[in-house]
This record gives sequence, C-alpha cells and structure tokens, in this order.
Amino acid sequence: MTETQVLVINADLPDIDHPLAMGPEPEMFKLTQHNYKSGEWPFPVRLVKPGTKPWDDATYLASMKQDPKQGEREDIKAIRQAHKHGKHSLRQIAESTAIEFKRVKDLVHKYSLPLNNGYWRAEKYNNPDEVIAYQTLVRLCEKIDAPEFSIRQASMSNGVVNGYYISWVPGLKNKHD
Repeated sequence: MTETQVLVINADLPDIDHPLAMGPEPEMFKLTQHNYKSGEWPFPVRLVKPGTKPWDDATYLASMKQDPKQGEREDIKAIRQAHKHGKHSLRQIAESTAIEFKRVKDLVHKYSLPLNNGYWRAEKYNNPDEVIAYQTLVRLCEKIDAPEFSIRQASMSNGVVNGYYISWVPGLKNKHD
C-alpha cells in the first residue's frame, strides 16, 4: 500500500511551488505538529496533495457557503412539515418554523405549495361546464387574465370577472385538526 504524498504549506501564504516540506502524510503530520509546537513554524500550516490549486480565505469561505437551492429545499420541507402538524396560515407556519414570514409567503407562491384544501374557482358565465380551479390566487389570475384585487372583490360578492363567476371554496379541515 502506497502512502499519500503531501506538501506542507504556509496556510497564511499558500504557495504549493515552494512547500515547507514534502513526504508521506503520516510523517508530515508529525513534522507539522512538532515544528508548530516548537515554534519553528509560528504560523498555521496545511497539508495538501501535490497539484492542489492554492486558495485564499475568501475562496475557502465561499466553498463553505450553503447552496441556495439546498436551503430552499430545507425551508420547503419545514413549511410542509409545519402544515402537516396543523399550522394552516402563513403566519402560523412562519412562527413555528422560524422562517421569515416574507420568505414563507414567497416560497408558497413560487412553488404553489398547496397548504390548505380550499381553492379558487372560476366558472364561465355562459358555459357552466367550463370551470377553472387553482389553489393559489396568482395562478387563477394568470389563467383568466385578471388582476388579483378584481378576483378578490368578485369572490366576496359573487361577481363576474372577464366572463367568469369567481368564488373561494373552503376546504374541509383534516380530522386531526
């Protein structure tokens, strides 16, 4: 079994072209500990494989940043979990998950998360068989090409918007609520 060859470099001034030492990893580890403790190397050192590109602290810290998509997935998972446990309003979800209210609202809108069983319903004025239903108001607005405030107002008064009767159909509560 061959031992991994490593370079010992100054962590503050990484330069793999001019290593402080080079050799098998176990020996270099012992050497770095000894030289650091004895004061021969009064600076932090790193063990790197030959051919490794030098880096700086900004690059190193950037590599540790969380992928935004991963953070988003974790937030969505938390939102769905909170909803499953009986939190049905955006405010309740935000409070129980410790995610900002605006972020909860944005994610629910962005991914059209079905957080309640209610839905928006648009029935064509002259054709009752043509029904459009969406869980989010924004998607209904896009479908019938109408502003949100008009749809909200029409839903409260059984009004018509762009040739559709608009209504909000509340969902049934879960048995465990």
